[in-house]
This record gives sequence, C-alpha cells and structure tokens, in this order.
Amino acid sequence: MRVADQALYEAKTLVAQHPRAALPVARLRGHGVVLGPGTDILIEGYPRSANSFAVAAFALAQPHPVQIAHHTHAPAHVIAAVRRGIPALVLIREPEDAVLEFVIVRPHLSVRQALRGYLRFYRPLLPHRAGFVVGPFPEVTTDFGAVIARVNERFGTSFVPFRHTPENEQATAHAIERSWKQRAGPGLPLIGRRTDAPGDESREPMRHAFDARQLDVLRAKAEALYEALVP
Repeated sequence: MRVADQALYEAKTLVAQHPRAALPVARLRGHGVVLGPGTDILIEGYPRSANSFAVAAFALAQPHPVQIAHHTHAPAHVIAAVRRGIPALVLIREPEDAVLEFVIVRPHLSVRQALRGYLRFYRPLLPHRAGFVVGPFPEVTTDFGAVIARVNERFGTSFVPFRHTPENEQATAHAIERSWKQRAGPGLPLIGRRTDAPGDESREPMRHAFDARQLDVLRAKAEALYEALVP
C-alpha cells in the first residue's frame, strides 16, 4: 500500500501541472473548488501553507458572498486562472516548514517526494509570475489584510481586507471547522483527509532527513524557488 500511495502521489503531482488534465480530474473527483464562470478569486498553495485559513478569512472579510476557487493544490489551477484573467493569490511557505509538516501528516511519503512535490507545484508558476499575487505564510497568518490589499492593487478589485481581531480569528477558526465537517468525497488530491497540526516534537526527527546531503540539490532548488517567488 505504501508503494502504491507513493506512486499515486508522483502521478498526481505530474498531472497537476497541466490544466487540460488536472482541472477535469479535480471536478470529477470533487477535489477542492475548481474555478468557473462566476469565480471572483482563486487562492491556491502547496499543502500546509495556510490554505484553509486564507480561504476562510477572505470569505469572512467580504460583506457579500464571493466565489473562491481553492484547495486543488494544483499549479494548473493557478495557470488556468492567470490565462482567464481571474484574480489569483498563490500561498507559499518556506520549503522546510511546508515539506516537514506535509510529510508528518502523510507518513507514507518521503521527504524527497514532498520536496519534489514542492518543486512541481511552484516551478510551473514562474513563467506566470506577473499574473498572480504571492502570499507568504508569515504574512498571511499575521497580516492578511496587507496581502488582500496587494490583490486589489494588482487586479483593480475592491475586496475588503481581513482584520486580525480576536473575534475575526475565532470566526475564521469556526468557519474552517464547518468546512471540514461538510467536506465529502475522497478528500483533497494531494493531502487527503484532515489531520491536526503537528507539534515540534513530531517535526524534529524529519529535520535530519530534510538536511541529508542526498537532498542538497532538491533542497537548494526549493529554496531558490521560494526566493524567486516571494516579493
């Protein structure tokens, strides 16, 4: 089963780079919310990069319902939005933190595979960098209003920025809980069913694997991608 799951992940991260293949598969299997004619904004990122928080907080801040495309965890989704001129926000977290948390919640994957997945998500986006706004994890989780302001500046939109008040933070957490309880189907395409956030004690053993010399090239490429995308 472990080998089969690993092979499936490799196939998904390859298919996820191509809009003509990835989007129909996501719609068919109920993976995330795929963009459509009424989409107001797309929010996507590698797993464990504040995807759920960003989607819930963005929706909460708006005075009227908005249609958000999200949670396919496929770069093809971003590329499709850019090509259609739909406002797009790409979430990103430093490779070490994103990869280690992902491996902890998906223990059948190796650090090497998760690093490859990170590269396969962000590398196809580089040629389209002018077509989306980047939301780094630390800023999204502490000053999301500034990120939304950049979206408005880039796309000429008038979305209301999120304010990090205790009330809004609590309402966002409740919205995330409701979203997961209502979610049906096989789960998300690249991360699967929800798990609790890992603690530092669970993450520590993985740090040694992440720092292994055998991963020097992959790690350097991932870090270079992060530096290229983060403003």
